[in-house]
Amino acid sequence: MESKITPQWMKLVQSQHPEKLLPFARNMDEQTLAAIYGIEVDTYRAIKNRLTQLARDTALEMLEDSAFAGKVDHLPIRAGHLVIAVGESTTDDLLSWFELLRHLVELRRPDDGIRFLNEGISGNTTAQVLGRMNGIAAREPDWIFCMIGGNDVMRIGPEPAKMQISPEETAKNLTAIRHIAASRTKAGWVWMTPPTFNEERAAAYPYFQNGQLTWRNEDITRVGDVIRSLPDKVADTQAAFAVLAAPPLLGPDGVHPTLEGHKAIVKQLIDAFAGGFKA
Repeated sequence: MESKITPQWMKLVQSQHPEKLLPFARNMDEQTLAAIYGIEVDTYRAIKNRLTQLARDTALEMLEDSAFAGKVDHLPIRAGHLVIAVGESTTDDLLSWFELLRHLVELRRPDDGIRFLNEGISGNTTAQVLGRMNGIAAREPDWIFCMIGGNDVMRIGPEPAKMQISPEETAKNLTAIRHIAASRTKAGWVWMTPPTFNEERAAAYPYFQNGQLTWRNEDITRVGDVIRSLPDKVADTQAAFAVLAAPPLLGPDGVHPTLEGHKAIVKQLIDAFAGGFKA
């Protein structure tokens, strides 16, 4: 079975989740999902198991730091809570900061029945998240973590390239997203700034070149500024990624975090979250 797993299939299953795109098809079975990916169901299961095990092993390794484990123990997430993460590919990834958080908490508190629901969808903008917020709120979460904006600032086409969503509209969407959650739930809310990029690496990435896709740190930093100005608690990831866009923290495309990058994000979240956020 191992010989049948290609890097392309691994990356596809890791980062793209078609069942999330069709709300009425959330319960499609493994056979159907494997067919969508174009792989055998046993191969699909093996890939999912490998990714889950890697996320769990990474969490176990992180918990070897007793000071960090203590912070995980003091997170203000109570038994039976439902924790939802809202975002884009940085959240949707099966090795994301949120999947690490899931394993960190489950390893330390296995009997508390805390549920984690990953509502990140690769490619989503703030406008698309806004369109999904009533459905997310209907799940009655106790905590919502929101990291969004990276696709808003993606520029498409030759210079002068236009961003998908204007800065003004991004700011309005963020405010509206929060308003829906506040009016329809009692959930605690934590904003997370989207990481900065490695512009040179992104500019040299063949797939981005072919699609005429570009990212600029000045654009994503502006999104971070908007988030930092909002009244809720903020876990600010941008400082950790700002040093030359932290090469070990970003993958070959200069946009998506590596596993090391996701570890840095979840550490930043836990440092902030354990410091006194309250539902």
